Amino acid sequence: MIGYVTLGVSDMQRSISFWSQLLADIGCTVQMENERIALIGKSMAEPMVAVCLPYDGSDCNPGNGNMLSIVVEDNATVQKMHAKALELGASDDGAPGVRMPDIWYGGYFKDPDGNKIAFFNWGG
Repeated sequence: MIGYVTLGVSDMQRSISFWSQLLADIGCTVQMENERIALIGKSMAEPMVAVCLPYDGSDCNPGNGNMLSIVVEDNATVQKMHAKALELGASDDGAPGVRMPDIWYGGYFKDPDGNKIAFFNWGG
């Protein structure tokens, strides 16, 4: 159902570098790129993360309550991806752990532009 989710960014090259390095471990690459937007995913036929300079030329800003959640295969991958995000310059916004007792396991971070992201898997 979802084709891609767009995150507003302030520096395209920094964002492309951050997101393509971070998502490489789960099989993602830059699928399409121009001077204003880049789509990163496994293929154009699967959901992707898009990083984009705001169309109106104003500063990007993350929404309060907005979050992108990326499902991965297991708890170890949540831990690995969360740690990698921090290594690449993200800020911690909730260490990996069980959330909503026994429903799911996730770790939160904010990308260099302040967008809130979670890596998670169902089952905790």
